[in-house]
Amino acid sequence: MIPLRDENPSHRRPLVMRAIISLNLAAFAYELSLGPGLRAFFFEWGMVPARVTWAFAGFDSPLAASLTFVTSMFLHGGVMHLVGNLWYLWIFGDNVEDRLGHARFLAFYLAAGVVAALIQYATHPEARVPMVGASGAIAGVLGGYLVAFPRARIITLLPLFPFFQVVALPAVIVLGLWFLFQFFSGALALAGAPGGGIAWWAHIGGFAFGIVGMRLFGERRRRGGWRGVADDDRI
Repeated sequence: MIPLRDENPSHRRPLVMRAIISLNLAAFAYELSLGPGLRAFFFEWGMVPARVTWAFAGFDSPLAASLTFVTSMFLHGGVMHLVGNLWYLWIFGDNVEDRLGHARFLAFYLAAGVVAALIQYATHPEARVPMVGASGAIAGVLGGYLVAFPRARIITLLPLFPFFQVVALPAVIVLGLWFLFQFFSGALALAGAPGGGIAWWAHIGGFAFGIVGMRLFGERRRRGGWRGVADDDRI
């Protein structure tokens, strides 16, 4: 299923979300200018699990290796990789930013991306393929959206071959099915099945962080109910 949009208007401009999208687009434009140097660029700025392992064993700079947990989330391996990630961020990110406020949303997004990369590293610490992409951080946004807006209507394209149908589904179904697909794909990858170069456990880790992090970053109990901190702290 492919989400097309949500019926969940936000109340403030998603300035941070737009800035993140712009940074990803600018980084991808720079990647296109590198030509044959792109592979070396990915190894320098993507998160290479084996490099992290070597760094903390004393064979490389721990600071440089740690920095890639952040830089990797602004790089992408191709047009479809970029468009797919930014499409999900565009649909779901504005509401999460609206709920958290600009500064908290930025911290939430970056933390989700770092946690996602750490989970992927933990499952494949000797991997020598650079991990790039915003999907771990965006998975965190999806987890946060599920916590904050479980009943929001998501207009979704269902590919029922040879036909397509557009339906409105609650977020808990759309995002719940998305997570189940990631989880089973990740379990198969751990069992040795080909993963298609996709960091499934980064998606799982990011989503799980989003569920917990939405509470930590933006929700607190007040008068018997959950209320967004953003209602009081507009930045």
